[in-house]
Amino acid sequence: MLGEALQRSRGRRPERLPAIARLRAALDPLFPVAPDDEPPRPPRPGRRLLSVAIQAAAVCVAAGLLLLRVARIPAWNSIYAEDWGVFLIYAWQHPWHLFVPYEGYEQLVPRLLGQFASMLPVQDVAAFYAVTGTVIAACCALFVYHASAGFIRFRLLRLTLGAALVLLPIAPLELVANGVNTAWYLMAAFFWAVLWRPRSKGGMAVAAILAFLTAASVPVVVAFLPLLAIRVVVLPRLREHAVTAGWLAGLAVQVPVIADSYVNHTQRLSGALAPPAQVFAYYLHTVVLRALGWHLSWRLEAVAGHNGATLIIGAFLLVVLGWAAITLGRQVRLFAATAVLFGFVLMVASTAITSYLVKFPPVLSPVSFEGGSRYTVTPILALVAALIIAVDAYLRRGAATRVSLAALQPRAACAVAVLGLVLTVGWVTDFRYVTQRTTDGPWRPKAEAMLTRCEHSSTGTITVYAWYDRHAVVSCSRLHG
Repeated sequence: MLGEALQRSRGRRPERLPAIARLRAALDPLFPVAPDDEPPRPPRPGRRLLSVAIQAAAVCVAAGLLLLRVARIPAWNSIYAEDWGVFLIYAWQHPWHLFVPYEGYEQLVPRLLGQFASMLPVQDVAAFYAVTGTVIAACCALFVYHASAGFIRFRLLRLTLGAALVLLPIAPLELVANGVNTAWYLMAAFFWAVLWRPRSKGGMAVAAILAFLTAASVPVVVAFLPLLAIRVVVLPRLREHAVTAGWLAGLAVQVPVIADSYVNHTQRLSGALAPPAQVFAYYLHTVVLRALGWHLSWRLEAVAGHNGATLIIGAFLLVVLGWAAITLGRQVRLFAATAVLFGFVLMVASTAITSYLVKFPPVLSPVSFEGGSRYTVTPILALVAALIIAVDAYLRRGAATRVSLAALQPRAACAVAVLGLVLTVGWVTDFRYVTQRTTDGPWRPKAEAMLTRCEHSSTGTITVYAWYDRHAVVSCSRLHG
């Protein structure tokens, strides 16, 4: 009887897993845990202190490099766009009124920075914005270094990914050393927070806070909904969703402010959406073409034309990522698909509601500028990350145990060298160049002029030009000398 039962069981076809289980198994590599060599518990006090010191030093170095990327007028003596024209002036007029729509949505981080800046001596405001903007960007790069551990095992390649955010070629156009655009650095880090599976409560708290600040500052985080939904399906345990909770909390702040903008007829979306063909072309010309370097793309355009240069860079990315997706396993394939598709969706969400951007071509000389370049940060970093992850997987291919860079075969070492060369071309040529930011003049003379006007004011107020009010009245008691 037992033999007959065994024979029947051997001939039985294995039961098919439920669809949800198959989906989880297929997408699980998109949310990897940190490798075994990344300790889940805090190190000993001495090693922990050393680790903190090294990371703090890395943040300081990265922030210093970012400060140096602003050409002509030093970053600590210039204020960019809305930092002065909106958030600082409004903070002087209405202290701690943080939940107010501008351009139709809440921008919590810029408003917080504006509030803190308004409490400082006026002459120091530019330096405050420059330092806080670069430190936030550097901290985002450090976060990316840690959050990418499940995808990138070689620490040197993770450092390369962090450096890619610090040395992003398009950053000097409008991102570097200011408060208003720090949210786009936060969004790049948030992308990795969505894929990260922190082991500690501290890591979960960091992911939640990052998600909250991003969602409360940039409404296009709704584009992350499909990726977060996949995370919920693949990782059903509640402890895996600190980042989801932070995202929802940020939207809980964002949505009422957006609703208020509609009530007051100041909403962002007041006209037609940008045509799909223009949005697609904008993605190709601002993400794909610029992915490996701003000036490199212009040099290619001089040889092959706008579309030809886009085709050259696009073909390079397609060949490398396509080869990696086919030959290097499911995790590389999933990430490459996510980097391309999600980057495109994010650009559509950003530019469709900002239709005027797709109509203006970028400018190279004498002052470089590209409208909406801030929208490309996360899509470009995702493409660069896909290249780095592909190289990391190639180095580990066939290795049963952990391997070191020193033990690499010549062919593998060549792959690292090629990656370094491709990225370094853009990092070097685009480290520092003159942009539209430098045309506004130094800050200190303006600060001193305002203080002088206050000294001679009979009403105790002065009138300044704000982007939302050409005759904004500011109390001199709010301006500290």
